Amino acid sequence: MGQYSIKELEKLSGIKAHTIRIWEKRHHIVAPGRTDTNIRLYSDDDLKKIINVSLLNNHGIKISRIADMTQEEINRKIVELSEQKSDTTIFIDQLIVAMVDLDEERFEKVLSSLFLRFGFEKTITNIVYPFMEKIGVLWQTENITPAQEHFISHLIRQKLIVAIDGLSTKPNRAERVLLFLPENEWHELGLLFFHYLVRKDGYKTIYLGQSVPMKDVVSVVDVHQPDILITSIISSPFGIKIDDFLNQLSETFPTQRVLVSGYQTRFLNRKNFKNIEIFHNALDLKALLA
Repeated sequence: MGQYSIKELEKLSGIKAHTIRIWEKRHHIVAPGRTDTNIRLYSDDDLKKIINVSLLNNHGIKISRIADMTQEEINRKIVELSEQKSDTTIFIDQLIVAMVDLDEERFEKVLSSLFLRFGFEKTITNIVYPFMEKIGVLWQTENITPAQEHFISHLIRQKLIVAIDGLSTKPNRAERVLLFLPENEWHELGLLFFHYLVRKDGYKTIYLGQSVPMKDVVSVVDVHQPDILITSIISSPFGIKIDDFLNQLSETFPTQRVLVSGYQTRFLNRKNFKNIEIFHNALDLKALLA
């Protein structure tokens, strides 16, 4: 069971802490526990309730009306909104609720309906990525268990692999693209989506996957001579600074374009690295490859 502070609840639901307190006091939307020092602690059920209430309130239903609704009425109204509206917040919050409950059937149902409605690429870019960012908040506050993180990653990874396998294996571009994660980097979902985008755009791809030692990357480059290398750095377990690692990439592969993404690159000056191009999301990558 999660235990969330009011600030964590604010980040996950988008509702200000002050508003949550008012909802709690005036409308009895939630009834949090208290620590020995009288600090509010909210449960998984409180998180789900606040998420659903905020969705309804943001779509024009008064909080006094929501407070009188049963849980079944709230759930039914959420389903109606998801069918009528295209607001991505609705779908992101539905995925969070399914994750908290480890409800694979619900998670699959939401994702499948989104793929049919918006298409695979738009769903991943506009809904799954922001969802994973919210999951990052849960991870940082230790309110997501390893089981929940693996549950989500496994389901999304399956979807990405199936989508990649469904693409044509006949490239219509001459350039070759090598995709890999550095040694001890295991966050693969972003790289899998980049693989999907690159292959869909007609490039011949060589996908090495997670935690690839530099010597192995060098061996593959020597044999296959790719034109472009793509990697992603979410954590920094390499034992060297991120700047030094990028300089190593630049010096090791001076004749290739090296495209680098990931959280660790967000605060770097991209002008400091020869033949290294930093991008932050799928749209950036598509622009670089255009």
